[in-house]
Amino acid sequence: MLSCQVERRKIMNYKFKTKPYAHQITALEKSWNKETYAYFMEMGTGKTKVLIDNMSMLYDKGKIDGALIIAPKGVVGTWYTNELPTHLPNHIENVTVLWQANITKQQQEKLDSLFEIDTALHIIIMNVEAFSTDKGKLFAEKFLRSHNTLMAIDESTTIKNPTAKRTKNILSLGRESKYRRIMTGSPVTKNPLDLFSQCYFLDPFHLEHESYYSFRTRYAIMKTANISGRQIQLVSGFKNLPELSEKLKPFAYRVLKEDCLDLPDKIFIKRQIQLTPDQSKLYEQMKKQALAILEGKVSSTKNSLTQLMRLQQITCGHFTDDNGATQPIKNNRIDELMNVLEEVEGKAIIWAHYQYDMAKIMDAIKDKYGPGSFVDYYGLTPKDERQANITKFQGDPKCRFFIGTPSTGGYGITLTAANTVIYYSNGYDLEKRLQSEDRAHRMGQKKPVTYVDINAENTVDEKIVKALRKKIDIASQVLGEQLKSWI
Repeated sequence: MLSCQVERRKIMNYKFKTKPYAHQITALEKSWNKETYAYFMEMGTGKTKVLIDNMSMLYDKGKIDGALIIAPKGVVGTWYTNELPTHLPNHIENVTVLWQANITKQQQEKLDSLFEIDTALHIIIMNVEAFSTDKGKLFAEKFLRSHNTLMAIDESTTIKNPTAKRTKNILSLGRESKYRRIMTGSPVTKNPLDLFSQCYFLDPFHLEHESYYSFRTRYAIMKTANISGRQIQLVSGFKNLPELSEKLKPFAYRVLKEDCLDLPDKIFIKRQIQLTPDQSKLYEQMKKQALAILEGKVSSTKNSLTQLMRLQQITCGHFTDDNGATQPIKNNRIDELMNVLEEVEGKAIIWAHYQYDMAKIMDAIKDKYGPGSFVDYYGLTPKDERQANITKFQGDPKCRFFIGTPSTGGYGITLTAANTVIYYSNGYDLEKRLQSEDRAHRMGQKKPVTYVDINAENTVDEKIVKALRKKIDIASQVLGEQLKSWI
């Protein structure tokens, strides 16, 4: 007991750059000097900060001089531009590089700096998809063998499939790193078998199964099915789950927002996407010439506010020509939304600015979670169904998602069953943003609310969110020449 108190005092006296919450102190107390650990912390509880503090403490103790951070594409950029600059203590000299598949001469120089012999903490941040390639794997292997490292997987459900090439590559690379961490808010996205690869990365013996199939035999109930004349084994249920839960306890810490009494009422998170080549081409046309051409169809603008709207439509993945017809553009936004939903515990509200996006969102959620998993609330929702949809969302545990537009659903309704609010896209009206935020953040809400903005990198998306956060009503305050310079 006394040693635990001494350890906690040491952690609380550490020179943190940003002050940790009580649950983050507990996470560090349980994990900081262990070779393997799992932060199963719900979105919005600050697991990224915990990992950065853990990494910093190991570096200060001379345990590591390198760190390999593996993250999904929606958050890999925020590690580099936001999380590390915000939380890495000022006294830690570091060389930090964001991996890019297409290496320029300048990028190569940055990568080479990771192998220089000095006293700095060397950090490489890599997209998990890079490990589907030999190039990404070989670079990571070289980095790991050149340093004493911590290797961490952010949103570790990205390696839940034991047969995927990236999973196999990451599992083999784990042997090259003494300290290993996994982080996710939802370690079990489909079923308990998701845990195997995640925990195997930490240590093949944590769950006492070296084979996925022996693990499945122990915890899954299988049945034989005849499909197209072939007999295959399917999971029909699960068994021995209390035993599995006990096996996790020594190396995992579970945190839900409802357990964190000191969290702020509102927590804001950004998820970044990149424009596809088609989007980039149209975006630059519209930005420079105030018009864009797709398959012979022309979209032009007569004022800056319309130009802003057209630019944002392009980032959302659609194109409205001068005749009013809308065409889809290949984009990454729906995929990122589905990635975010995998991390969400419980219910979520999804706001979209454009009606065109509503159908895309509903189709994607219907395909993945089933037709009874959501309700809608926007201009095309029949008025006599709207209250029933609210009631269903608030009371039916099978209905997880409320999908709407702030202009229709952002006022006067209560959606406190959700404590996650996702902005698939934003409008320019500050009042609508604030009102839509408060559908979940109002009397009756017992948990902190997490707000997730999906932004296309280096576009008006980022500027819109930044302006709204600063309480700027773009529609009324940024006009004419001012808006042109803003775009």
